[in-house]
Amino acid sequence: MRRRSGATCHSLTLCLLFLLTAAVTAERENNSSSASLFWSTAKEEEDLLRKTEPNDDSSAPSVVSDPDQLDGGFSSLDGMLQWAIGHSDPAKLKESAQDVQRLSPSELKKRQMEIKELMEKLKMPSDAQLMQIAIDDLNNSSLSLEDRHRALQELLILVEPIDNANDLSKLGGFAVLVREFNHPDTDIRKVSAWILGKASQNNPFVQKQVLDLGALSKLMKMVKSSFVEEAVKALYAVSALIRNNVAGQELFYAEAGDLMLQDILSNSSIDIRLRRKAVFLVAELAECQLENMHKVELPFFSNRLFLKSVVDLTASTDLDLQEKALVAIKNLLQLRTIEALVLKDFCGLDTALERLRQQLRDLMLEEYQRDYAMDLEALRKEVELVFHTRLGMGTKVPT
Repeated sequence: MRRRSGATCHSLTLCLLFLLTAAVTAERENNSSSASLFWSTAKEEEDLLRKTEPNDDSSAPSVVSDPDQLDGGFSSLDGMLQWAIGHSDPAKLKESAQDVQRLSPSELKKRQMEIKELMEKLKMPSDAQLMQIAIDDLNNSSLSLEDRHRALQELLILVEPIDNANDLSKLGGFAVLVREFNHPDTDIRKVSAWILGKASQNNPFVQKQVLDLGALSKLMKMVKSSFVEEAVKALYAVSALIRNNVAGQELFYAEAGDLMLQDILSNSSIDIRLRRKAVFLVAELAECQLENMHKVELPFFSNRLFLKSVVDLTASTDLDLQEKALVAIKNLLQLRTIEALVLKDFCGLDTALERLRQQLRDLMLEEYQRDYAMDLEALRKEVELVFHTRLGMGTKVPT
């Protein structure tokens, strides 16, 4: 990190003095130093400030002994400046600047100490502390349903960065979320699954923690929920948990995940979002199998009814679903145990690809869909090439 010159630091200090003076004055006029901030769900400001200060009670139970070590506060003068600028009244900045410029060295030093004390009081909690507050709220059995929803929404936002997802594990948050799967409120279950899915994305550490808690089997039961939104988020979480995770996929198959996918793909009355996620997961599982060629291919991939349920998706009028189905078929065609004749004679893949070609040709005449249709046609041709190669017809693609 580049070191600042003495002149630069002095200038920053002066800027901070008049900016923070104006900002703090504005905050006081609003009756609270944190009136414009929403940090918690069911905690009063006094509780929040207590959370951000060191805990002298060493006997208090905690998963993380010192949440402050995870993150927190203003890490630099620049951070203070950004806060001050955002909380300042522009009309008062000029007046404050003139006042600061007239200060003597001793007065300047005194003002600096005052600012430091104020900043300690205004210190914003870290993401880890905010997550801990939300977890504490969820552990409060007397918490209102509205506040429980709010706590989950905060975690949904906070868990996005991978570091925060890892911290949520250290704070014991995943066990709390898995427990929420049993809540009678549909939205509570839905958002809990959504959070776990977000946290698990491309994160082997979190995937293992969540799998060890037995979350996968519960999520797979939630996929069958009559509440569509809950089912969609549960399948999203299942996909995130087992993607690129061999141990998770083995557990998925042990829980009859292949049958779950086949049921979704073959039922045209099921919400299309579920079908999209299901066929996307099929493509991911086939790709993972291709990357682990030393492992025995599961009978699931070569099951005739399963393969037909994937091919039949190409007849959908939903372009996104068609695209995901083509990707899945392309990956499946590259597996050793797939029989191309089964795809031709039983699944009708050649007929399906020709029908899709005609559909895309018509869509290319429509200006607002032309580009997407052209991209989809390129993918269709790629699948057709692999298919005819597997059939032993050479590399020439019929036109």
